[in-house]
Amino acid sequence: MNFKIGDYVTRISHQNDVIFKIINIENNVAYLKGLNLRLMADSFLNDLVIANNVNINDEDIIDDSYHSLELNRDEYFYLPGTILHVDGDEEYLSRCMNFYNKMKVKANGIYVPEPEMSTKIYSLLEKFHPDILVLTGHDALYSKNKYKDKLSYQNSNNYIDAVKESRKYEKNQDKLIIIAGACQSDYEDLIKAGANFASSPKRINIHALDPAIIAVSLAFSDKNKSIDLINMINKTKFGSEGIGGIITNGTMYVGYPR
Repeated sequence: MNFKIGDYVTRISHQNDVIFKIINIENNVAYLKGLNLRLMADSFLNDLVIANNVNINDEDIIDDSYHSLELNRDEYFYLPGTILHVDGDEEYLSRCMNFYNKMKVKANGIYVPEPEMSTKIYSLLEKFHPDILVLTGHDALYSKNKYKDKLSYQNSNNYIDAVKESRKYEKNQDKLIIIAGACQSDYEDLIKAGANFASSPKRINIHALDPAIIAVSLAFSDKNKSIDLINMINKTKFGSEGIGGIITNGTMYVGYPR
């Protein structure tokens, strides 16, 4: 079969478990990016088959509770927190920005390759002054047996360095809430570096929108109350296996009268 860049495919050797898009082909090897998972891979062409009935639709993972503010505003008004989303993948960034727009949350999205995040994040924070910072893109754990070895991760160190630089801007974890990581990231070290939320406790792949789902949940959480941590994590596609975090306050001001 003749494959071309842009085709959606699955891998026979992996039981066709993940749909990928071909982003490059060289020497009989296809370079792949997950359609919904923040995952990069490569494969010999003879291990691929075309994926049929591909539908890029994020509606199935959007929790109905996000719409509660539209339905129950009564005499109060609400000022959700603001988001700065820094992403190492432009396509995933675009999908996340569409999600923020749909949820009517103020968000700025910036594409920054993972190795450049730590050197650019401080100036971005100074420019946008967000309540919530998302640092995401792609990552991978090369060896499940060496998950404590920092060299075993594709981009975790880049996220860790960016979190540390962000904490130089704002040390208080209630004043700047950081969500960091991607597929199979070094969860424990991201939390230790100062992230409020991070992927991935079980070193699994996460959905492209998972960091944004946490960000929107925080934006809609009362500034004077502690978040419902477990409920918030359960809004994501893979729950506590994909993302974990610490209890913090929300970022939304509630005012009166409307």
